[in-house]
Amino acid sequence: MTPTPCALCKRGQLAPGSATVTVSRGEGTVIIKGVPADVCDNCGEYYLAGDIAKRVYSVADAALLSGCEVEIRRFAA
Repeated sequence: MTPTPCALCKRGQLAPGSATVTVSRGEGTVIIKGVPADVCDNCGEYYLAGDIAKRVYSVADAALLSGCEVEIRRFAA
């Protein structure tokens, strides 16, 4: 399988890893740690698969709708 180049820096290669995703809306911020992602070995940019992104935003939306100002969570596999 050919490595995927990073769309941002164009120099690094993507490899499976994990990322910390921050979602901010209005006055609230949700930080989700340990999210599975493809991570660039050069610049650190991360890319989420569609199903993972949906789960991350679902968790973040629920926390923000509950009125959180800042919430930090670990990604549940």
